[in-house]
Amino acid sequence: MPLEAAIAEIETLLGTRLSRTQAERDLHSRSETYFGPTLPDAVAWPETTEEVSAIVSICATYGVPIVAWGAGTSLEGHALTTHGGICLNMSRMNRVLEVSPEDMLAVVQPGLTREELNTELRATGLFFSVDPGANASLGGMAGTRASGTTTVRYGSMRDNVAALEVVLADGRIIRTGSRAAKSAAGYDLTALMLGSEGTLGIITELTLRLHGQPEAISSAVCAFDTLEAAVETVQMTIQMGIPMARIEFVDEEIARVFNKMNGTAMPEKPHLLIEFHGSHDGVAEDSKRFGEVVAEMGGADFQWATSTEERNRLWRMRHGAYTACLASRPGCMGLVTDVCVPISRLAEAVAAARADIEAEGLIGPILGHVGDGNFHAILLLDRENADELARAKRVAQKLAERSLAMGGTITGEHGVGLGKRGLMTAEHGEGWQVMGAIKAALDPLNILNPGKVVPDLPLPESAK
Repeated sequence: MPLEAAIAEIETLLGTRLSRTQAERDLHSRSETYFGPTLPDAVAWPETTEEVSAIVSICATYGVPIVAWGAGTSLEGHALTTHGGICLNMSRMNRVLEVSPEDMLAVVQPGLTREELNTELRATGLFFSVDPGANASLGGMAGTRASGTTTVRYGSMRDNVAALEVVLADGRIIRTGSRAAKSAAGYDLTALMLGSEGTLGIITELTLRLHGQPEAISSAVCAFDTLEAAVETVQMTIQMGIPMARIEFVDEEIARVFNKMNGTAMPEKPHLLIEFHGSHDGVAEDSKRFGEVVAEMGGADFQWATSTEERNRLWRMRHGAYTACLASRPGCMGLVTDVCVPISRLAEAVAAARADIEAEGLIGPILGHVGDGNFHAILLLDRENADELARAKRVAQKLAERSLAMGGTITGEHGVGLGKRGLMTAEHGEGWQVMGAIKAALDPLNILNPGKVVPDLPLPESAK
């Protein structure tokens, strides 16, 4: 059988770094959210680009699906082997290959996580800015074109990846981009790979743009009586040109969860969490101006986090919001959906989302990166209640449709995966078919993460 022949050849190549045990297959069959388990037929741990190329070539020869696996933190089922085949665990390709302080670049392997990279960079005075919250792998972040809390100032993965090394579906190794600040030389293949979720190639090396560690950092949290006042504060801050490094929104339900799970005493109201980076004088001036905006908009309980420990505690709490919400309803699972709208429509979109959640009788705290119009609903569901899941999917559908009607997008950072694929025509129209044509051209056998992102294509020979 083709599958068995492919696995035998990969085992000859990798030895014990190929596993068919039930335990390993189970471990790589699950995602962070509501999608059910999908077992790969085998799990492989490559250590070099050449090994990835050889594995992909074997899979192409026998028509076997292959799906790259990073840290497993995605929220739309991106790395699930829905058609069986090989799960390519990239965690052993986790080295920093080069740091170039003069060029403000780092060359890394895809299995390295963002926290590991920033630990390596501490002595250089530089840092990698993209912060999605989870300690995701950098290859996975590139594959989903991730963003996060710092995007409002530093940009997303789209802005912070200069070049890639990629293994294509036939095993060829290509390099995209360069170390130069800009280029007009042909198609932007780096941008094409970013957000392709492993459907066009497997990333084996990334050249990342770095930023200087700020001289001073100031963080704060403040409460508002209404969601509209909080969002209007953000809009006014942006219009005044006050340079924010982070500006996050949490609703009253999230504040309640924070108090319960972290022992805080936040008023159970909508809150903004903000951070400024820069020189000591610049941060002081920005903080003062922001405080004036907050006062004008009726904000209260304004608290500055002045020490490193206080700042870290504040952002750990924000990053831990998802797990805290899950823990607040023991035994539940989460359906986490995100949309992104023009900042002028954000308050309206969040208010409508809250109404949708309440109308369906669901528990669904809302938080988001209000500086760029991106917000998330964390819908907490009983694992055994199919009706709750159906209602949650209706809410997610309405959020996406409303976002499109407002000139936004169905996902600002989570990506398409399995959960948003049915909405791609609504957002892209015939453009979605163009994406399918690109996929068919680069992966005619459809072995790279089949069933994700693009329209249905014929499945590889050994697919389940």
